Amino acid sequence: MNTLIGNAQIINEGRTFTGSVLISGKYIAAVREGEMQPEAGVQFVDARGKWLLPGVIDDQVHFREPGLTHKGSLATESRAAVAGGVTSYMDMPNTNPQTTATEQLEWKFRRAAEVSSANYSFFFGGTNNNLAELRRLDRTRIPGLKLFLGSSTGNMLVDNPETLRRIFSETDLRIAVHAEKEEIIRRNRAYYLNVCGSKAPDISFHPRIRSEEACYASSAGAVELAVSLGARLHLLHLSTAKELSLLSNRIPLREKQITGEVCVHHLWFSDEDYATLGNRIKWNPAIKTAADRSALRAALNDNTMDIVATDHAPHLMAEKAGDCLTAASGGPMVQHSLVAMLELALQGVFTKEKVVEKMAHHPADLFRIDRRGYIRPGYYADLVLIDPQDTWTVSCENLLYKCKWSPLEGQVFHTRVWKTFVNGQPVYADGRVNDSVRGMALKYV
Repeated sequence: MNTLIGNAQIINEGRTFTGSVLISGKYIAAVREGEMQPEAGVQFVDARGKWLLPGVIDDQVHFREPGLTHKGSLATESRAAVAGGVTSYMDMPNTNPQTTATEQLEWKFRRAAEVSSANYSFFFGGTNNNLAELRRLDRTRIPGLKLFLGSSTGNMLVDNPETLRRIFSETDLRIAVHAEKEEIIRRNRAYYLNVCGSKAPDISFHPRIRSEEACYASSAGAVELAVSLGARLHLLHLSTAKELSLLSNRIPLREKQITGEVCVHHLWFSDEDYATLGNRIKWNPAIKTAADRSALRAALNDNTMDIVATDHAPHLMAEKAGDCLTAASGGPMVQHSLVAMLELALQGVFTKEKVVEKMAHHPADLFRIDRRGYIRPGYYADLVLIDPQDTWTVSCENLLYKCKWSPLEGQVFHTRVWKTFVNGQPVYADGRVNDSVRGMALKYV
């Protein structure tokens, strides 16, 4: 049976207008402006007073499977994703085992087909010694290659200069990098350990150890290498104003060789929040100053920054305990990324149209995803309905993350995800996930 989502405020391609969307099977069959009445033989969803958006595409998540499923899994975290309006995700390779060989990649695809509520894809991990594996990859199946230029969870550091040159010169895949310069981090760590003496450094030292200098030096080096060798480079989770000088807003997105991503936590928090939230907002790269946050927000608005993602990285609260050197880095965000960005839009930081552009349109364009990211006839019906008049508070009771905590607990939001459709199927409605729905593997063109 076809489904008609009627009388919504459709936010798509820079416009907001009253209209309806007809879904036929997996696809959008028609987009109609103006109000519509129920039609015979068509399931009708009356979306009057609701916002209709294309589903969010999150290009950086850590769903922790295989090997780390005490934190989260493809099943649990994809359920949280669709509850947050995220209909497609790209999972990172620092699992156990790491996704650095084709058999591990294929295992993930098979597992996601069995359990994932959202559409799925997987970055392949580069190492100092897996060049032969990189040559076997099918670029229509994966978004790109992930390189850690600074150590993080999973310790997949790539630090051999000759290996980096060969990867950058030989692959036609987009290279996504975690850019923090390890030598600077080690130097900073030694300095602040000496400053603190016998007392362990608390969380306030985290952005000083994983500093602006460490971020910029690594990002700038990656850009220089990419430009000299003609590689396509994607800078993940940029956190400083200084790094924005490495990006451009004068080139159309599809023509950019160097692109940048910012994460919701770097747009929401600043280093002033360490005093109250402590290790709950410990991420790598670290959350920096309010001035950095303001610059990142401005860079989204003027199109210097290309997309918004989460770096969703669940840990157990016990793993978040300790000082700034021992507490786990990362936190869960995928259930709340869209409503957090819409909250900033309500505050006037962004427009709703800009939020949709950076969370749906631009990820689809940057990675050249087949028929997703827009509300267009012939595209997959990945859609989110938002109730803009539903005020609610984040609490442990309404979290779907397996780790059962959020750095946003206690936060009041003024919009809520009402319904989510994945490939035309209602996967989330009125607070409940439909566990019979399965996503599809993303394709790249």
